[in-house]
Amino acid sequence: MPLLCKECNGRRFPIAFPDQRDALWLCENCKNFVNIKDEFVREWTKEEMDENKIKLENFQKDVTTEKTPEKKRRSGVN
Repeated sequence: MPLLCKECNGRRFPIAFPDQRDALWLCENCKNFVNIKDEFVREWTKEEMDENKIKLENFQKDVTTEKTPEKKRRSGVN
């Protein structure tokens, strides 16, 4: 598994591509993809970067920032 980038020694993250039926490993520092055999496949395109930013912003909007209520324990029970 190509967990570490050969160029910058940074962490790679798997990204699934359903149309290719494969997962490619992305290094966000070098902005390139490799396959499972650690062979260079392609660069990270500007469109993919923009799409990723939009998905992240939408995810952050959907996540609630409310505090969860604290659990109170009943006194006198075990």
